[in-house]
Amino acid sequence: MIRVAVADAHAPARSGLRMILESAPDVCVLDTFATAESLLAKAPGLRLDVVVMDARQPGTDVLDTAVVSRIVSELGCGPVLITLNDHDAHLFGALAAGARGFLSADTDPHDLLCAVRAVAAGGSWLGPRHTRRLTEEYRRITRLRSEAGPPQPPVEGEAAGRLSEREHEVLALVGEGRTNHEIAERLTLSPLTAKTYVSRIMTKLGARDRVQLALLAVRYRRGTEPVPARSERASLSRMPRAKTSRTRMPAAVGLPAAGQVPPPSP
Repeated sequence: MIRVAVADAHAPARSGLRMILESAPDVCVLDTFATAESLLAKAPGLRLDVVVMDARQPGTDVLDTAVVSRIVSELGCGPVLITLNDHDAHLFGALAAGARGFLSADTDPHDLLCAVRAVAAGGSWLGPRHTRRLTEEYRRITRLRSEAGPPQPPVEGEAAGRLSEREHEVLALVGEGRTNHEIAERLTLSPLTAKTYVSRIMTKLGARDRVQLALLAVRYRRGTEPVPARSERASLSRMPRAKTSRTRMPAAVGLPAAGQVPPPSP
């Protein structure tokens, strides 16, 4: 029996997810939670296999990567994320934080159950469009590395990626999927200044684009690991092909289609 907990701020979504999960004879929903904090407080005694959750920060569309990391480290189980906002920064940020499944909010019930079973068995599950985006990014990075030639020796000191206090703050917000405008509002900066900070950080860390920068932000969150030198750029995990299927979830639940994919590495 797969032991599952559900965490979502919206009561109708929690009820809908519970109904779908409990329709499967091999899934048992032990409890549902309105917040990730309440889940983390109670869940250690539940011996969970999978957490199905909306990992956005309360009242926002910003992915809370810190919560995802805590669930992985404190509960020892793979989270499956259900998200309304699945742009690239959220997808790569979620995977870097330890999510083993990533589904859009219109995922059909069959694929939700497939995702839970795959994660409980130690695998991973992504929707078809997420798999395509991950594959495209893998190919793009591989091509750019090939064009760049052999890696250069690491640069010491500030140029190696040591960031200022403000740059650490900006990097953390990039890892949350914030836009330059949102970063400017949060830190009381002008949008142009926020953009300048992001560009400077990308240069120091050797990130080719904002997606790579978001991956670095999650992996090198302050207080966990030092910010890397250029020679330690983030890479994608190994991911084989996906199997896909599509049907439609009831509108009341509001849950998109998926295909099983374990992660790649160049």
